[in-house]
Amino acid sequence: MTSVALEAASDVWAEQDAWAGRKQFINSGGLDTAYVEISGVEPALILMHGFTDTSRSFSLLAPHLAGRRLIMPDLRGHGASRAGKGFRIADFADDIVGLIRHLHLDRPVVVGHSLGAMVAIALAARHNDLIAGMVVMAGTLKPDFASDHPLVAGVQALRDPISPADPFYDWWHDCRPGVPQPFLAGLAKDASAMPVARWRAILEEIRRTDLTSAAQGVRAPTLIIAGACDPLFDEAHQQALSRCLAQARLVRAEACGHNPHWEDPAFVARAIIEAFEA
Repeated sequence: MTSVALEAASDVWAEQDAWAGRKQFINSGGLDTAYVEISGVEPALILMHGFTDTSRSFSLLAPHLAGRRLIMPDLRGHGASRAGKGFRIADFADDIVGLIRHLHLDRPVVVGHSLGAMVAIALAARHNDLIAGMVVMAGTLKPDFASDHPLVAGVQALRDPISPADPFYDWWHDCRPGVPQPFLAGLAKDASAMPVARWRAILEEIRRTDLTSAAQGVRAPTLIIAGACDPLFDEAHQQALSRCLAQARLVRAEACGHNPHWEDPAFVARAIIEAFEA
């Protein structure tokens, strides 16, 4: 490896190591919520991560959204945010409403990935007046994971303390080549800090959720971003989203799996900007 490549790799490690130190905190409803903020023009984008991830999930996307105000929370029970008493999708959504009000955000655009996409739909269904738009990335209305699904089986097999090198992450964080290793290592470290009981409690709430009726009440302009090779939420899930979300437009991230914002952040950023710049 050349000296230039070594320096670039060192910069990536340093950037990922510093991520936790960028977090700020609010207390809303008695719950401490952590978030990373990047200043920029309004409307703000609230970027909500997936199951077991943290705000770090958007650290590769953020540079492609330079110039825009970004608010990247750790969802309850993830990262530096307190767990609270429940993990219903509505509980996560209420936390984001509290964040919007605490920061006095003027009709932000909510961007959700996977679990975060479900949270965005629940929020939009109940608080259309609070947001200017929504991005649903690698999302679903009804996960419907069977007991033998690889995610369910994998989580059941985990034991405390979870190692960041656990082979489960080879499947859970699988993505196309080119995603920086320091980023994936940071995600695994963040996820491993969560006790197994919390993984299972959140996953059970995800499994029993059905947002079909809620989605039909959403009136916010919506962009659906789907990984064309998503192993969790395939084309049938994306078509169901398109049918239920009246103001939705669907775009596909070709050659991407469940994590387009890691695998092709430039494409995801461009799609978001084009959808809401007008």
